[in-house]
Amino acid sequence: MPEVTDDPLASLPESDRTQLLEAGLDLGRLRQHIARVRSETPEDNFVRGSISAPDATEIESLPPAGSEAYRALERRGLEALEAGHVALVVLAGGMATRMGGVVKALVEALPGHTFLDLRLNETQSNLRRYGKQPPLWIMTSYATDAGIRAALGQRRDGERIATFQQFVSARLTPEGGIFLGDDGKPSIHAPGHGDLPEALQQSGLIQPFVARGGRVVMMTNLDNLGGTLDPAVIGHHLAHGDPVTSEVVDKVGSDRGGIPARVDGRLVVLEEFRIPPSFDANSVRVFNTNVFHFDARALSELDMPWTFFRVTKKVDGRSAIQFERLVNEITFRLPTHYLRVPRSGSDARFLPVKDLDELEARRAENELIARTRGMLP
Repeated sequence: MPEVTDDPLASLPESDRTQLLEAGLDLGRLRQHIARVRSETPEDNFVRGSISAPDATEIESLPPAGSEAYRALERRGLEALEAGHVALVVLAGGMATRMGGVVKALVEALPGHTFLDLRLNETQSNLRRYGKQPPLWIMTSYATDAGIRAALGQRRDGERIATFQQFVSARLTPEGGIFLGDDGKPSIHAPGHGDLPEALQQSGLIQPFVARGGRVVMMTNLDNLGGTLDPAVIGHHLAHGDPVTSEVVDKVGSDRGGIPARVDGRLVVLEEFRIPPSFDANSVRVFNTNVFHFDARALSELDMPWTFFRVTKKVDGRSAIQFERLVNEITFRLPTHYLRVPRSGSDARFLPVKDLDELEARRAENELIARTRGMLP
């Protein structure tokens, strides 16, 4: 692979170069991405190694609600919540391109309530339930940060309710140059939710939380109102002792998504675009919801080599290349438990909303969840 030693931003106007660097662009990583694009070595995103499906016993479920085993997990989770040892991270870096290109956090999820409103209501409900308000940390991006900060106003106190930005990178041309949009400006993008550990560490939020006794950080997508703090799930995470819990749901019909699969003997979350044709992803009948529970200390200390995946996008009608990383790569590094959770009814923990049609179709489900879990007055 050829080495790129010059400044890849040198051809840009100084104002554009400065803006990218101030936004957190990593020149070293950008050089690596350019070298990969310019390399003549064929490249794909397939994982290397032996792949096999997990055993049925490796996908766990909570005990029946009301059973003594369930109540024991619930008590353990309640103790952590009441002690202030749990934090919630919501991923809010995305623009709702299929909803008109607006900040998704500010989309009206239910009449009179945006996704952000509902998450804020949830924090107040948690305060009433547990006597402590679990911190709500919102990971924004260059595209969403200003709008979310403005909507939060003085409620953003930097501790109980805080925002932190993920990083940025620049899209490339198929030849390995900086891709310029029709406006003549570099086309920038967020490198994916794999930014979470580094961005959270740099934010300065997680270290004091751990020092105060913080034990669990739960992560969920903004648009999944089912992804809330649940005492029994938290208790399950604490009880099994591994640093990561990945929530999964049963596949329905032609559902696709990241699956738990064994790679060279290790059970990891493997996105479908990483699965070579030699393995049938449909043989695994659950997939990851992108809800994770992390050991707080392990997340605060995580230092791992990340895989950046090559993705081709259409930008202004032209092909552009960007490199992204995925938070589920953590499962390649840290031992992980897999918990099957409901995807329907009042206990549902997976209700994603990708476009306006899906938002309308899920309105009744989302209202049920929002009322049940204190997101609506």
